[in-house]
Amino acid sequence: MKKYLITGGTGYLGMELIARLVGEGKTDLVVVARNEGKLMDLKERFPTIEIIAGDIADEWIVKRAMRGVAGVYHCSAFKHVGMAETQSFECIHSNIGGSVGVLRESLITRPEFVIGISTDKVAQVSGIYGATKLCMEALFREAERVNPDTKYRIVRYGNIIKSTGSLLTKWEEKMRTGQEITITDSSMTRFFWTVGQAVEAIYECLEKATSAKPWISKMKGISLGNVLKACQSVWGTGSRVTAIGIQPGENMHETIDGIIYSNEVEQYSVEEFAELL
Repeated sequence: MKKYLITGGTGYLGMELIARLVGEGKTDLVVVARNEGKLMDLKERFPTIEIIAGDIADEWIVKRAMRGVAGVYHCSAFKHVGMAETQSFECIHSNIGGSVGVLRESLITRPEFVIGISTDKVAQVSGIYGATKLCMEALFREAERVNPDTKYRIVRYGNIIKSTGSLLTKWEEKMRTGQEITITDSSMTRFFWTVGQAVEAIYECLEKATSAKPWISKMKGISLGNVLKACQSVWGTGSRVTAIGIQPGENMHETIDGIIYSNEVEQYSVEEFAELL
């Protein structure tokens, strides 16, 4: 049985990916993450997996984790846009340093594939997070040139609905308890899809992509104002809403490739989005 590595495996996407792989009978998995508590919870849920607690930018951790693996799902990331602006070192360390470590080791172990998770924020970089992911994509292209024996692939995402630490998870907690919530600008738009769709894009990329050029799937957009209305329809309207304006590192509208913008694609209705919460 082939062994696979999932970095950042305790994240929202990582856990969904693990569930999918295990469901397909791919139970020989190695999972690396920094959150020991979540790793132990994951081990209880999936007893056959191997868990490694540590920093993906640590050379020792990477060497241990990648030993004998046939493929790497590189999901590990520092992805909070606001925190990236004030904790730039940590964002660079994780997103660039972690990717360098995985790719460098892949030149030695030569797995069948290494797939990295990128973001629409690389298409119009306005902050540290997008910049680090842009660097990650460049590193994958260079690794592809150096090591033709391994398939290096990139899948580029928008926002995953209710991912860990996201705006929606914060709004849910505060709306359910009647606390004040903040919104940047109701006219801002973003790409959104479900975690199931995000995992499916990974499979699609591995099956159909032929190079490290970012794989981009079709996504719908929605304004933050309509996101708010959808959330209020599900979690209640008792919370006071305060507009704070666009924050550092953010764009009014996102683009997935410099051509397609989140305000120009097919939009979710309030009712459609509410059904996904």
